[in-house]
Amino acid sequence: MKDGIHPTYFDVVATCVCGSEVQLGSTKKEIRVEICSNCHPFFTGQQKIVDTEGRVDRFVKRYKLNQKETVSAN
Repeated sequence: MKDGIHPTYFDVVATCVCGSEVQLGSTKKEIRVEICSNCHPFFTGQQKIVDTEGRVDRFVKRYKLNQKETVSAN
């Protein structure tokens, strides 16, 4: 490897807004994040679908209708 072309590598602690900390290696001296796997809704099971135009409800109604049709057709 050539000398002087690689960035300095640091052992850092990545800190989330929720207070969670993770030990990492990085070229930055400090890492702060707004969301992590401890507080993200997908990982905590509190994910909610934001539906402003009723698209999800329309899809569910159509799917249930189609599902009934396919079951009765067989």
